[in-house]
Amino acid sequence: MVDLQSQYEKIQPQIDSAIQEVIASAAFINGPEVKNFQTDLEAYLGVRHVIPCANGTDALQIAMMGLGLEQGDEVITADFTFAATVEVIALLKLTPVLVDVDPNSFNIDLEAVRKAITPKTKAIVPVHLFGQAANMEEILKIAKEFDLYVIEDTAQAIGADFTFSDGSVKKVGTIGNIGTTSFFPSKNLGCYGDGGAIFTNDDDLAHIIRGIVNHGMYERYYHDVVGVNSRLDSLQAAILRLKLPYLDEYCQSRREAAKYYNAGFKSNPHIITPVTEKCGEICDTCNCHVFHQYTLKITNGKRDELHKYLLDKGIPNAIYYPVPLHKQKAYVDDRYKEENFQVTNELVQTVISLPMHTELEREQQDLIIETILNFVQ
Repeated sequence: MVDLQSQYEKIQPQIDSAIQEVIASAAFINGPEVKNFQTDLEAYLGVRHVIPCANGTDALQIAMMGLGLEQGDEVITADFTFAATVEVIALLKLTPVLVDVDPNSFNIDLEAVRKAITPKTKAIVPVHLFGQAANMEEILKIAKEFDLYVIEDTAQAIGADFTFSDGSVKKVGTIGNIGTTSFFPSKNLGCYGDGGAIFTNDDDLAHIIRGIVNHGMYERYYHDVVGVNSRLDSLQAAILRLKLPYLDEYCQSRREAAKYYNAGFKSNPHIITPVTEKCGEICDTCNCHVFHQYTLKITNGKRDELHKYLLDKGIPNAIYYPVPLHKQKAYVDDRYKEENFQVTNELVQTVISLPMHTELEREQQDLIIETILNFVQ
């Protein structure tokens, strides 16, 4: 699904040198590379504050802690996503409210969000799923109307842009009250272990979060807020800082690979290829989708058979996600009605993700396309 070895080989001398410099300095925790990466990422994103942390799940939890959400507060998020998004809501004794998604973009359905709002609702967590920007302009309108926080889950979409109706452009993760991301190795910007970060333009909120990530301390051994131990280590920061200048190139390579896949599958009536919500196609003039995953919909009822067929042929593939969150044992709730999750319930039966990474070669894609077309007829 990813080829991290080939990506490493292209920048091996720089990576090896950066790692050796950290080891030689012995500044493994909160060393200068962490601050340097933070500063570089702030400049790239155009955001006032980046607060690195240990992983993307921590980033979401710390974001909710920083906003002061309290037990019983309702937080609306998408049913069709990885469990980390809802996991942290439950861990903090907040009330997760799952809603359906759009059938084309797979991002949170705006009308479903409106219907789910109650007097207890305090926040919306849009997930920029598979690398495509959610409709942040409309989400901000809803949030303003009902006085809600917006916490962007950007774990799969760092580097993507959202273009507003007035033509202004912002990086996802920098649009709501707070944004979070993951630097898991397979992400578009990935380290060689775990890592994450939190973004905000709010100075006061950034100050609170900086204390939370470090045991609630602003001064050593003085604990001003309840915190956690969640720090990005210096080795990972050095790797990320070196890879950051390549992020736009990595995202463009993924877009080009997605366009090639789309062209290969376009004539098959049983295969629905991904498109961008804004343009209706994979567009050369915007960066609203960075294709962390390339995900097809197989409409002839044979998705599972295709999954096994490809594995038997030695072609990696994955099903993201096989069970919707509202049906997971940990999150079952009598409030949820199946008629409110028609899109999600259809997607878990039809989606399949193909290899997608910066080193993907046309010959490899040709083999993948041909193999799938031979099966899906």
